[in-house]
Amino acid sequence: MNPDKFFAPALLIFLTAIAWPLSAGAQGRVIVVPINGAINPVVADFVSEEIREANLNQEELLVIQMDTPGGLDTAMRQIIKAIQDSRVPIAVFVGPSGSRAASAGTFITLASHVAAMAPGTNIGAAHPVNLMGGGGGDEQSKTMEEKVANDAAAYIRSLAEQRGRNAYWAEMAVRKSQSISAEEAKKLGVIDLIANDLAALILAVEGREVTINSVPIVIHTEGREISHREMTQRQKILDIISNPNVAYILMMLGLVGLYFELSNPGLILPGVIGGISLILALYAMQTLPINYAGLLLILLGIVLFIAEINVMSFGLLAVGGGISILLGSLMLMDTDDPALQISKSVLIPTAAFFLLVVVGIIYLARQSHKMKSVAGWEALIGAVGVVKAEIDPEGTILVHGEIWNAESEQPVPVGEKVTVEAIDGLKVKVKRLEQT
Repeated sequence: MNPDKFFAPALLIFLTAIAWPLSAGAQGRVIVVPINGAINPVVADFVSEEIREANLNQEELLVIQMDTPGGLDTAMRQIIKAIQDSRVPIAVFVGPSGSRAASAGTFITLASHVAAMAPGTNIGAAHPVNLMGGGGGDEQSKTMEEKVANDAAAYIRSLAEQRGRNAYWAEMAVRKSQSISAEEAKKLGVIDLIANDLAALILAVEGREVTINSVPIVIHTEGREISHREMTQRQKILDIISNPNVAYILMMLGLVGLYFELSNPGLILPGVIGGISLILALYAMQTLPINYAGLLLILLGIVLFIAEINVMSFGLLAVGGGISILLGSLMLMDTDDPALQISKSVLIPTAAFFLLVVVGIIYLARQSHKMKSVAGWEALIGAVGVVKAEIDPEGTILVHGEIWNAESEQPVPVGEKVTVEAIDGLKVKVKRLEQT
């Protein structure tokens, strides 16, 4: 029997078995990554990681579906760098209808290989916000603002030119805060196409050619699996914490907890909750543009409130603490970007509740200082006891459930009630009750 008759078919079957999974794996997927809300470091890490994974898995296309009011410059640049380094085509879709790509979202859209918008969306208003946290009118602040604006204008122009989009409008979106609708953006050459929804976008880019690292690549989406990606639970929690409103509430909750613990040592629970909340707030603040003068004013307010409990200031320290916390809260976020500011509907009620709680604690502490002690030796003064052994001039009495040695200037028979007037070591001085 000739072994070559069996070798050739076996080799063909073996090579087919190897080639089949490789050819099946070559069908890259369409990955959809959502951005909903402000662009912060957590969002930047999420998007950058998904782009990296898409490149490792050699996916066909990655779509960033975006609705954002803007965000941090550093987070925005991290996403754009990931897009520019990607070998997988990146499409940005501003949708669904009613969404926007404002501020940082404009930069990311212009940096993408394919830019698309849904009807009823808008893009623009990319003027950099005041990074000095006050918008002062002095010459130094104006110079710094001009430098930041020039840098942002040059950056967005370079992104637009790289993708062959309207660089002039892109610069005006920065310098003049221009904002346009999806239809205008298509006419002006700011975006590539308008799609009613995500499915329409994926169909529209079929056969479209993009250039990546000077190499033309044709996108094939027909029949490809669509994979919607979501943040992990850890990333979702960190994203929620990084919200300026949540960070502020956590900070105030942490300060209230620590205030409770410091003013009433031994409660434990308020201190634990306050400590955890404060640590979470501090984590969030490292991802937000914090004005440290505002943060110090809030901490000063807490110190003044604690001092009010121990110092008789007739409320002056409490008033100073309240003003300090209110001013610190208003100054806390070092930016004019609405996406990164604390909402007034959150700031005012939270600050008011905090002040109410602290003032209530101070009031109760004042009242407790005025109350007569109900424990310890001081509680015996004025207490009524019963004579157990005749006092002449010494004997014993029963007071507060305890037997005490007692003495009196006048004899007191057994069974009579006496009032404690003073304590002398382990002996009490008493007087007959009818004589008081």
